[in-house]
Amino acid sequence: MEDSSKLNSIDLSSADITTSLSLLKQACMDSGFFYVTNHGISEEFMDQVFTQSKNFFDLPLEEKMKLLRNEKHRGYTPALDELLDPANQIHGDHKEGFYIGIELPEDDPQAQRPFYGTNLWPDSDILPGWRQTMERYHQQALEVVKKTARLIALALDLDANFFEQPEMLGNPIAILRLLHYEGQASDPAKGIYGAGAHSDYGLITLLATDSVSGLQICKDKDAKPQVWEYVEPLKGAFVVNLGDMLERWSNGVFRSTLHRVLLGNGEDRYSIPYFVLPGHDCVVECLPTCQSEQNPPKFPPIRCETYLLQKYQNTHADLSTYNRS
Repeated sequence: MEDSSKLNSIDLSSADITTSLSLLKQACMDSGFFYVTNHGISEEFMDQVFTQSKNFFDLPLEEKMKLLRNEKHRGYTPALDELLDPANQIHGDHKEGFYIGIELPEDDPQAQRPFYGTNLWPDSDILPGWRQTMERYHQQALEVVKKTARLIALALDLDANFFEQPEMLGNPIAILRLLHYEGQASDPAKGIYGAGAHSDYGLITLLATDSVSGLQICKDKDAKPQVWEYVEPLKGAFVVNLGDMLERWSNGVFRSTLHRVLLGNGEDRYSIPYFVLPGHDCVVECLPTCQSEQNPPKFPPIRCETYLLQKYQNTHADLSTYNRS
């Protein structure tokens, strides 16, 4: 039985900035995983979001397939669609999902860019209030990310508003993902996972979970054997983890950590990750506070859009086998 990881918890309402920054910096250098509490989103609303998520996944498969993920990465992804750890998985993840991005009308010039555009939405007659709930959560989750990013900026000896510049979180790529892990028992020895081992490739991920355990992290991916620790759900808190982009931006000072999901037999699990990156044209290059003569930049500068498209390849199975009608 794997141990549980003891993650630091950051109170976003605390006036004690010194303590918050100390806890945050330690977490970001250790694993890039931590909890945030008192974030401003009520438990009542979070319950509503999870209820609406479950309502969608309870629909008949033929209804969900009408909203199959499109070329703009919006909509439904069936079980086994994603293959996050091809070296160890015999087939895709035992989870289904639904992508929701930032809504832009089709005639907006920005809508032609990757990960921007119009969303796919269930019929309001089938799921009344569903779209409104998800759009409201999308907006509120971004505010939590911005609060967290201010602390991260200070922990990197930057101006508190560094990540809120127009080309960064002032105009971000933000992707909400509803997830339902089916009752298939995970068995790493047989290559069966709820979600295969991976690190997130974005800037920050804000994760809401139900009360079912399953998320694990591996702080040292090169250890043999790898040591995995559970990240237990914490009522009223979000789990935050840093992505590969922030590790790159910080020249490896802050960590992006390998994680996966393992489930017991017959256990359904619902989670809602919210992936956030800066705008398409943001150039990610080593932060001035994270380099020196002794520690020169490890990565060349790269535009966010180029980076994202490179990272996104090879994580989805071929959807041509599914009936799109």
